[in-house]
Amino acid sequence: MAENIFFQISIIFGITVSIAFVMRLLRQPLIVAYIIAGLAAGPLFFNLVNDSAAFFSTFAQFGIVLLLFIVGLSLNFEYIKRLGRAVVIGTVLQFLTTVSLGFVLMYWFGFSAVPALFLSIAVSFSSTIIVTKLLADKKDSETVYGRFIIGILLVQDVIAVLIMIFLNTWSDAGRPWYEILATVGGRGLLLLGLVFLLARYLLPKFMDKVAQSGELLFIFTVAWCFGIASVVYWAGFSIEIGAIIAGISLGASPYQPEISSRMRPLRDFFIVLFFIVLGSELQVGEVGEAFLPALILSLFVLVFDPITLYFVMRHLKHTRRSSLLAGITSAQVSEFGFILIFTAINLGYLQGVELAILTLTALMTIVVSSYLITYSDQIYSWCLPLLNKFGKDKIQTENEAKEIYDVWVFGYHRMGWKVCEALAAKKTKYAVVDYNPIAIAKLKHRGIHAYFGDAADVEFLSGLSLEKARLIISTIPEADDQKAMIKYVRKLSGKPIIIANLFHNFYLEDLYEAGANYVMMPHLLGGQWMSEVLRGRPVSKETFKKLRQEQREELKLRYTVGAH
Repeated sequence: MAENIFFQISIIFGITVSIAFVMRLLRQPLIVAYIIAGLAAGPLFFNLVNDSAAFFSTFAQFGIVLLLFIVGLSLNFEYIKRLGRAVVIGTVLQFLTTVSLGFVLMYWFGFSAVPALFLSIAVSFSSTIIVTKLLADKKDSETVYGRFIIGILLVQDVIAVLIMIFLNTWSDAGRPWYEILATVGGRGLLLLGLVFLLARYLLPKFMDKVAQSGELLFIFTVAWCFGIASVVYWAGFSIEIGAIIAGISLGASPYQPEISSRMRPLRDFFIVLFFIVLGSELQVGEVGEAFLPALILSLFVLVFDPITLYFVMRHLKHTRRSSLLAGITSAQVSEFGFILIFTAINLGYLQGVELAILTLTALMTIVVSSYLITYSDQIYSWCLPLLNKFGKDKIQTENEAKEIYDVWVFGYHRMGWKVCEALAAKKTKYAVVDYNPIAIAKLKHRGIHAYFGDAADVEFLSGLSLEKARLIISTIPEADDQKAMIKYVRKLSGKPIIIANLFHNFYLEDLYEAGANYVMMPHLLGGQWMSEVLRGRPVSKETFKKLRQEQREELKLRYTVGAH
């Protein structure tokens, strides 16, 4: 039996790797490869999973537990608080609108109320794994829309956790609601209190000892995850809720980044099996029955979800570009949707073809959404003429610059703050452009001319007098954003001297061809600075002690002027 399972796993992973290579060539997330591998391993093709279904299902459950543990570990309430109420209001509006429209669509398509409700909730969440990965690949995690989308994902995770708690709490229909509330609420408060006390008083001291060994930290984290999940399950809640609580309890630890990085490979291994099992669940008859509803639901996710988020963000005073890019980024089905449907099936709410519909919907939306996110800037450029027919963006108009500045500085919080200090010392008239609203507010508080906007947003740039400047300095790291800005300026004028910035020479010639006069490369400049230090000063401890003091003074200055 063991040899048979080993042989099956070997074949399944061989199939998965082969499909994964193809998906990489097609620039697709590997989740697509995992689901397709599950389809191949299931009854549709090779039927490798069904003989050992219990074994694979157990491994898939491990994947869910580890996924939810890392979700809990990554729930950054400080990040949500920093973004403000707008991200919470926006997420709730988007969630309620998507669920309502999805429910009407599925009910109109012939589904009864309960399946329609579960499917509409399942497709209302965007995929944290896919969105964060693609945003990081595009270097857009710190843009206006990137930060807002990450905030939305965090709030969506909170909503999903609350829904799962609600499902597990109210699944016992034979008892009065007040009895369920009292029993479960009492146990829940007792359990949360116990975990809180452990996390607050016992874990910090214990973790200091454990973290001295990377291997011990990893083993402890796995034991804590499954241990807390088991205790929560014993207390009458689901294992999934226990995994989230275990993650939240370690989320405030100073070792959270290391824990997260060490747990991700283990999570990814079991998540592979989770999606393989998911794909293997599909039967031939179910695929035929589920295809049309899945196609309609996919069109809803790919079209109405972005439109909904676009209008929500416009209502919250975001620019057209940020709103459109955020909407495009949200257009796929989340891994939480599968967990929700699995939970509903286990609790007896669903018995039909809903899982097959969601699986096919996930495949369609993830494939299309990956290309949409990758080419979102080009899509915005295509949509801009249509958007301009509605008039100038009023939100951009509020940001319009009325004055002409000698120098424009794009990006303040990396190197720009030092550039600005030099310009101020020379009494040069300058202005700053940044996409961080906190930095903009602090700059304005100091009396520095600052404009909130995105360097790649042509509509925003049109409100600035860039072509009349003597010098434009960009310290932002994104090559595409700088290229768009440089090309825009060069269409208007060849007069300004444009200095760009890159951390890698891959796009160096692209920026020069776009019209940059010089491209800073921090690692080269750092080497040049060090060579000048070595040539001009004695190599002694006193020299570097003085440099260290100067560095601390500069950093002290930086953090008192609003950079982050």
